[in-house]
Amino acid sequence: MNNAFKMGKNVKIYDFAKIISTDQNLQIGDYSQIDDFVFLNAGFQTNIGRFVHISSFTSIIGGGEFNMEDFSGLSAGCRIITGTDDFNGPYLSNPTIPEEYKNVQKGIITIKKHAIIGSNAIILPNVVIGEGATIGAGCLVMKDMEAWSIYIGYNPKKVGERDKDGIIDLERKLKKELGLS
Repeated sequence: MNNAFKMGKNVKIYDFAKIISTDQNLQIGDYSQIDDFVFLNAGFQTNIGRFVHISSFTSIIGGGEFNMEDFSGLSAGCRIITGTDDFNGPYLSNPTIPEEYKNVQKGIITIKKHAIIGSNAIILPNVVIGEGATIGAGCLVMKDMEAWSIYIGYNPKKVGERDKDGIIDLERKLKKELGLS
């Protein structure tokens, strides 16, 4: 693990997490946690907010940009894919091939504040998970998800809404207890 990246206070990164980054492309905010067996390739840029949890066996790959805002989380086995090979046309693909022979499409994935991603969910490039949204286990997310909504199923369908006011009140209480703004 390379510890040259920017890391806030009280961050916990377990020994068996694998992080590939430079001193410029990864930031991890205060009180965040990355569990054992996470593979995080920071790519172009990765920004992880405060009080974020990334659970075991999650992969963050693709070479694009990834943003996780405060109080969000990735459950076990999530796949965050910020870039992918485009197989249309005369291109070779895989990491052993020089860039000029490939057609890799890199994008941005943003997980907004208080959003939770369920176990083994897959998020593809150029997706925004709205503030407070919950994505159920095993979902394949290929488009933006609405704020404070609950989604389930392989092709995610909205099935409910979260208690925005209650969650924001708890956030304020925690920040006050810790002396944070």
